[in-house]
Amino acid sequence: MSKYDVIIIGGSYAGLSAAMALGRSLRSVLVIDAGNPCNKQTPHSHNFITHDGEAPANILAQARKQVEVYKTVQFVSDEAIEGKGENGNFEVNTKSGKIFQAKKLLFATGLKDTHEVKGFEACWGISVIHCPYCHGYEVRDKQIGIVSNGEHAFHITKLVYNLSKNITVYTNGKSTLTDEQTAKLANRNIMVVEDKLAEAMHEQGHIKQLIFKNGERVSVDALFVKPNSTQHCTIPEKLGCKLTEHEFLQVDEMQNTTVAGIYAAGDNCTMIRSVAMAIAAGNKAGAIINMDLTNELF
Repeated sequence: MSKYDVIIIGGSYAGLSAAMALGRSLRSVLVIDAGNPCNKQTPHSHNFITHDGEAPANILAQARKQVEVYKTVQFVSDEAIEGKGENGNFEVNTKSGKIFQAKKLLFATGLKDTHEVKGFEACWGISVIHCPYCHGYEVRDKQIGIVSNGEHAFHITKLVYNLSKNITVYTNGKSTLTDEQTAKLANRNIMVVEDKLAEAMHEQGHIKQLIFKNGERVSVDALFVKPNSTQHCTIPEKLGCKLTEHEFLQVDEMQNTTVAGIYAAGDNCTMIRSVAMAIAAGNKAGAIINMDLTNELF
């Protein structure tokens, strides 16, 4: 069995960016991709120069085509389910029963988002959104809801306020905003609603109304929501990689995890989730891995 220099698990923005950097250095690379990016139903990607407004799937397809030019980079459509080994000698097993070996591992596996409120899942990335920079401009001056609580609700509301003055905060239960935060929102005519949410009515992912458990209904054009996010892939944890207090993979400024020879890039290791940031992190990870392989040779 031949051993790759690097196995990249996850073939989306961070993974492909790293693969290009490594391919251009003539490193033998295998990208294992299950084909399930977290933004698969997002219609448009924004705040990424040269690709602003383009469909995420189109960006991925173009990136994949460009990376495939580098012949030392190979791809397999499969799901990595197990990993073992140590720096210089890792092994990855896939769902289809294949086994691959590599000197280094890069996890670009992203996060898995779930929602408690019925209807949010179907609207996720379309009208139920998370990032003012990625999606805010498109809902400027619209009727916007912030479904969050406490410090996060206050933080997002402040950012969104510059995009629309028609904002309501829905805490989906008793507010944990401080008295000072609540007063500041009230001074900006931002109402805080504590009623529990039951469902979001929508048309093909475009939200129309929020329905509360008490039967009340309100019209809304978009919702900023903090989803429940977990690691898409648990292999790094099983290999000993530590998580942060917010359940991200812990990495240093060079994308190293806490286990030698294992790196991470993209949404799985940062609170800043965007296409541009994932690509930048992947590019850096690829360069760092190449340097580490070079230093080990010399």
